[in-house]
Amino acid sequence: MTQILAHRGYSAAFAENTMSAFIAAEKAGADGLELDVQLTKDGEVVVIHDEKIDRTTSGNGLVKNFLFKEIRKFNANKKGIKKEPIPSLIEVLEWMQSNRLICNIELKNNLIPYEGMEEKVIQLVRKYNLSNRIIISSFNHYSIVLSYRMAAEIETAPLFNERIYMPWVYAQSIRARGIHPKLASVSDEIIEAAIENGIAVRPYTVNKEADMHRLFKLNCTSLITDDPVKALKFKKQYEKRP
Repeated sequence: MTQILAHRGYSAAFAENTMSAFIAAEKAGADGLELDVQLTKDGEVVVIHDEKIDRTTSGNGLVKNFLFKEIRKFNANKKGIKKEPIPSLIEVLEWMQSNRLICNIELKNNLIPYEGMEEKVIQLVRKYNLSNRIIISSFNHYSIVLSYRMAAEIETAPLFNERIYMPWVYAQSIRARGIHPKLASVSDEIIEAAIENGIAVRPYTVNKEADMHRLFKLNCTSLITDDPVKALKFKKQYEKRP
């Protein structure tokens, strides 16, 4: 049955990529999370989507220009009442010890080539014994290959926006076990053929009811959504069927 991955946590109702959004996704019954990582000036792996902190926090500037202790002072919950820091990946992985969630870690190194990011993420995943519950994805496919070479036991999945011809063949060629295509660029035929060829398909970002029904009917591997509660509501309709 199709797994529900909460995009940046339960981001439809909580500040994206915050511990509140992750905890809420787990409480809602999501199968897992999708989150984004970057590096601070002193090499700490932090969970944030944009290269700049401007949109999602109370601060301004590039993630890479702040020390970890500095970046933690900004509020990552701009619209909410509760002040929340940008989480470290360590914080998320520690919390994952208390549940059974899977987690898609997206390496945000397509614009800024964070040196050593793959190694840092892999070391942490191994430290917390979470290799079998993590998927590493990125739009930087060199990074995907490097991650596989460093840690063949951790699943990798290239992200892409465009229509790739026979993407399962491409995924197999870089030893990825999944693909994360943009929803609009992937047809039913591609989803079915990829799964038949042993490649997991996890489209992003699936928020419309019609799109959710489409993927449940196809028995797509997973869907990445801002609203896990909505997705779970529709998923139940398919679970009841014989």
